[in-house]
Amino acid sequence: MRQVPSFDELLSSATRSAVHLEMRDVYAVVEEAGELKLWRSGRWTLDDGRRALGEWMELVASVAKRGVAVRRARIVSEPVTDYIKYEHALTPLNVRAGEEVRWLPRRQALGIPLPAADFWLIDDRLVRFNHFSGAGEAVEPEMSEDPKIAALCSSAFEAVWNAAVPHDKFEV
Repeated sequence: MRQVPSFDELLSSATRSAVHLEMRDVYAVVEEAGELKLWRSGRWTLDDGRRALGEWMELVASVAKRGVAVRRARIVSEPVTDYIKYEHALTPLNVRAGEEVRWLPRRQALGIPLPAADFWLIDDRLVRFNHFSGAGEAVEPEMSEDPKIAALCSSAFEAVWNAAVPHDKFEV
């Protein structure tokens, strides 16, 4: 495993593809706590999300404008958690920035061999694993350039992607 670059460095290094597989039903990311609380209050708007995701949207837009395919797939339990409802409400911003996003109910993923952690896969060669505590807090990520690990992640992502529902057709 190698040192983990920032998301700016990681996505900026992509030349063809940047794919992200998310498999948790709850994330407890410190940076999202305020916005998630606002969303739960019922006063949240997409403009609030736009302010919170502004830097991310700019990064994704710059990568997509270079012709890099940016795709995100989410495996979710049903009924979905409040956190997944929040993510679903935010997802139009990801799409506007240039990401393609699909959703797969967990029961439909049972036959897909999956790595044990969420990941980003860059150009089918470089993997960033995002690790989380049991409560959903982000813990130290890892990187790998092992071709076997990259192949597993690529295969897993493509299987999920092919079985998943596009964002605009997935209802929470």
